[in-house]
Amino acid sequence: MMERIRRQIIQALDGEISVYRLIDSQDSSLPEFFKLLQDMEKEGLISVRDGRVSLTSEGRKLREEIARDADIVCSCCGGTGYVIDGFFKDVLRQYQEIAKERPEAIEVYDQGFISTDGVMRRAEFIYERGDLATNIFVVGDDDLFSIAASLTGIPKKITVVEIDERLVDFINKKADEFGLRVEAMVYDVQQSFPEELRKKYDVFVTDPVETIPGLKLFLSRGVSTLKGPGCAGYFGITTLEASRKKWYEIQKMIYDMGFIITDLRRKFSVYPSEDKNFFRFQEKLPIVSKLGAPVDWNWYRSTLYRIEAVREPKPLVEGEMIIDEKVYKDDESWATPY
Repeated sequence: MMERIRRQIIQALDGEISVYRLIDSQDSSLPEFFKLLQDMEKEGLISVRDGRVSLTSEGRKLREEIARDADIVCSCCGGTGYVIDGFFKDVLRQYQEIAKERPEAIEVYDQGFISTDGVMRRAEFIYERGDLATNIFVVGDDDLFSIAASLTGIPKKITVVEIDERLVDFINKKADEFGLRVEAMVYDVQQSFPEELRKKYDVFVTDPVETIPGLKLFLSRGVSTLKGPGCAGYFGITTLEASRKKWYEIQKMIYDMGFIITDLRRKFSVYPSEDKNFFRFQEKLPIVSKLGAPVDWNWYRSTLYRIEAVREPKPLVEGEMIIDEKVYKDDESWATPY
């Protein structure tokens, strides 16, 4: 695998570029990337100075063999395959005005939100798959997906559970203000799941923390809400804080719960460097500390999963599961405030 990542890095270096842009050009985990960067520097292939990376003469020789200069990612949709136009463009404008008032992300809950464009593209994707005109359950809503989706007027009902009272109050306030079919309530995924929410929904949406215990909890809570076979779940996972071994464990969980993976949309969502987002804590992110350079590129992206139940959904966690900090952090959590 690391030879492939090495080729991605060489291909991306068509001149001196930001180390964070380089992170965005490859798909290993942050610990793996950092070690490979060190190795390539020792081998005399690259030079790293003040957060900028460039090829040495040896590196340029290698690039001539394997790389060609070409912009191969669609500039219209950012490589997602979805443009925001027509009706959804009008909804986006309204959603963006609401999102300006959102509470700031706080580090205690490992909060972070994707771009408003990314939220709308997610709604478009769910719409295209025929899953928007349903009863939707959202586990954690830093992104305010519930607001964006409900502004379309398409979902029957959206229920949000969220540990942060500020977000719950904000979502409920905006739902009242705009007459949206959304209800939010305070809930910690570590607590036993409320019986009244089980098997009542067609679709769940979440962006789980990327530890194995956290993933198991978040996905189990979403799965608990689904009515049965044919129901679907949507969630985002990075390669930056989830290595291939972790993806293997995630996919085993998916199959064990009775689901198949129908779609994987690589780098579908970006977490922008905005005043209210988690990059406010960048001095507390291990990757920033190790690189010794401030963030200057929107490099944190996630892959969007769609899963569908082919048998009776079976959550892996049914009752209470208190694991505290292990929910949020493990050895790969290099973009999580410490």
